[in-house]
Amino acid sequence: MANTSANTSANTSQVRRVGIIGGGQLAWMMAPGAKMLGMELYVQTPNADDPACAVASKTFLGAVADASVTAAMAAECDVITFENEFVDLPALRQLDMQGIQFYPQLDGLEPLLDKYSQRRYCDSIGLPSPTFSTLHSEADRACLATKVAAVGLPLALKTRRHGYDGQGTFILHTLAQVQATWQRLGWQPVLLESFIAFEKELAVMVARSQSGEVVVYPVVETQQVDQVCRRVIVPADITAGVAAEVSAIATQFVNTLGVVGLFGIELFLTASGQVLINEIAPRTHNSGHYTLDACKTSQFEQQLRAVGGLPLGSPALTSKGAIMVNLLGTESIDHAPDTGCAPDLEDAAAGALAIDSYADRLKTLAKLPNTYVHWYGKRQSRLGRKMGHVTILTDDPKDRNAVLAAIEQVETLWYQHQPASKRAFE
Repeated sequence: MANTSANTSANTSQVRRVGIIGGGQLAWMMAPGAKMLGMELYVQTPNADDPACAVASKTFLGAVADASVTAAMAAECDVITFENEFVDLPALRQLDMQGIQFYPQLDGLEPLLDKYSQRRYCDSIGLPSPTFSTLHSEADRACLATKVAAVGLPLALKTRRHGYDGQGTFILHTLAQVQATWQRLGWQPVLLESFIAFEKELAVMVARSQSGEVVVYPVVETQQVDQVCRRVIVPADITAGVAAEVSAIATQFVNTLGVVGLFGIELFLTASGQVLINEIAPRTHNSGHYTLDACKTSQFEQQLRAVGGLPLGSPALTSKGAIMVNLLGTESIDHAPDTGCAPDLEDAAAGALAIDSYADRLKTLAKLPNTYVHWYGKRQSRLGRKMGHVTILTDDPKDRNAVLAAIEQVETLWYQHQPASKRAFE
């Protein structure tokens, strides 16, 4: 990790122990920022070998949704924040009423945890969204055709809770497909929304402090493969007007909601230049991983600053551009040996010991110029699982050939397939 915040004179916080609900790689990557800010990380996570356990001062084993484990952790922490949103909100409210401090605040989380509620909230404050509707239960079968007609075909059907990395999202083209998919899901509550024929997918990270200070990171382009983020290009090749619109959307969102914390906002950009919100995550986000190496303040440090009552750090780029490529699992391996690798590793190959079959590829990646490799130390590899990521700093983000060449170099090495197609720029 190349950069730390430039705000070294504003690193004193009364918050010393931060409890994190979730112990995956997002919590793991908070460790360098926590160390610099003089904070200890406590994590609540199901498994003793989850990534953040290697860097936590204390681990509380238990399901993310188990509020009794959260209560035990909170008894030893100054504030509780989130690595993921798969929580039991009503149970957490009982803790909130006992004086436990959550950031983002639970009232701010409430409209975001359910995708339909999130759509309704954004619509209510005038933020641009696709046409949408919902199916609550099997009782709505009678109005299925009407709701599908109102949204239009093709459409995206999404489970309203717990979906991520494309899980629980289905692109459907006929009424029969909608009914069959919903039935396979057990008639559970789902969101229906218009399928957007986008030109680009964009994302932006935004933070809001306890004092109401807001900082917005550069707008980036994200590219998905099989509905999972494969790469992020920084900054996005968009007009100044579109960038300003995205920044205004992010600022309006956090200020209207009145929340403290860090948020990842995914958006669509259509061929006509229309910007529409896709989804909002109330936490650090895959599209912001590049900030570890390419910004003055990483998204992970920024979350700690926000919840710790500190001034926010600068989100400015420290290079002209960057590319982030996810290193997804290419094979299934169980119970790989633990590495003990730390998130501030300088030699990315150190993390290769986690799964021996990846060692040669990681060593080669680590030798590429202007490249930073982050290996999460997960002991189990599954096809498509996020095992690590690579950030490449670039001299000219508008040089499409150079950007494509950098992507091809990493992906050909890691995925051992044909080079990335030029659809990255189509």
